Amino acid sequence: MISGVLYALLAGMMWGLIFVGPLIVPEYPAILQSTGRYLALGLIALPLAWLGRARLRQLSRQDWATALALTMMGNLIYYVCLASAIQRTGAPVSTMIIGTLPVVIPVFANLLYSQRDGKLAWSKMAPALICTALGLVCVNIAELRHGQANVDLWRYGSGILLAFISVACWAWYALRNARWLRENPDKHPMMWATAQALVTLPVSVVGYLGACLWLGHQQPDFAQPFGPRPWVFIGLMVAIAVLCSWVGALCWNIASQKLPTVILGPLIVFETLAGLLYTFLMRQSVPPLFTTCGIVLLVVGVVMAVRAKPEKPRVVPASEM
Repeated sequence: MISGVLYALLAGMMWGLIFVGPLIVPEYPAILQSTGRYLALGLIALPLAWLGRARLRQLSRQDWATALALTMMGNLIYYVCLASAIQRTGAPVSTMIIGTLPVVIPVFANLLYSQRDGKLAWSKMAPALICTALGLVCVNIAELRHGQANVDLWRYGSGILLAFISVACWAWYALRNARWLRENPDKHPMMWATAQALVTLPVSVVGYLGACLWLGHQQPDFAQPFGPRPWVFIGLMVAIAVLCSWVGALCWNIASQKLPTVILGPLIVFETLAGLLYTFLMRQSVPPLFTTCGIVLLVVGVVMAVRAKPEKPRVVPASEM
C-alpha cells in the first residue's frame, strides 16, 4: 500500500509538468505540441523496445490493440484537448477541471470493478468525495477571481469544454489501463509502458506531418517543421516525453498493480497539486487563502479515500449454490 501510494505520488509530480508546457510555448498549436511530444516518446522507446524485445514478444495481437487504444485516448487525444484548454482558459482553471478525476474515477471504479477489487461502501466514500469536490470548488473560485475582467466567452467556454473532454479521455484510460495490468500480473509495468510508447510512434509521425501541412495552409508564416523557437520546442518535447510520458506512466503502472482501482483513483489528485505548484512557481506568487483552503481539502479528501478499505466480494461455497 505505502509503496503504491509513493509511486502514484511520483507519477503525479511528473504529470504536473504538462500543465506548464503549453504556457512555455504558447505560440505553438496544441496539435503540434501533442504530436511532437509523442513523436519524441516513440523515438525514445525504440532502443528500450530493442532491449526488452523478449518481453514484448509475449504480447498478443489483442494486447497491442489495447495498447494502441490506450495511447490514442490517454495520450494523443487527451493532450491535444488539454493543451488547447490551457491556452484558452489558463493553466489553473484547466488544472482544476482535470482535478475532478479523483472524484470521477473512484465512482466509476466502484460501479465497474467492485466484483474484482472489492466494493467500497458509498457511506465510506462519500465524505472523501465531498471533501475533494469542495476543495476543487474553492480553488476554481479563487482562480476565477484571479482571472482578467475581459474574457472572450466563446474562447473561454470552448476551453472549459475541451478540459472536460480531457477528463473523460483520461478517466477511461486510467480505468482500462489498470484493468489490463491487474489482469496480467505476470507482465512487467515497464514493458507495458514501452509497448504503449512504441505504438505511439507511427501515429505521431502521421499526426505531426499532418499538423505541419495544416499549419502551412493556415499560418504560412509559421516556421516549419519546428516553429519559431526550434531548440526550445524540441527540448521541451523531449523533457515532457521522458518525464511525463515515460517516467510518469511507468510509476503509474507500478501503482496500478499494487493498489485497487477504487483507491488508485483519488491519488490522481497528486497531478493536480503538482500542476498548481508549478503554475504558482511560474507566476512567482503565493497561492491566495481560498486556493490554500481548497488544496488542504483536496489532500484531506485523498487521505480519507486511501484509508477506506474496500470489502472483497463474498465467495459463495459450492454447497450453497
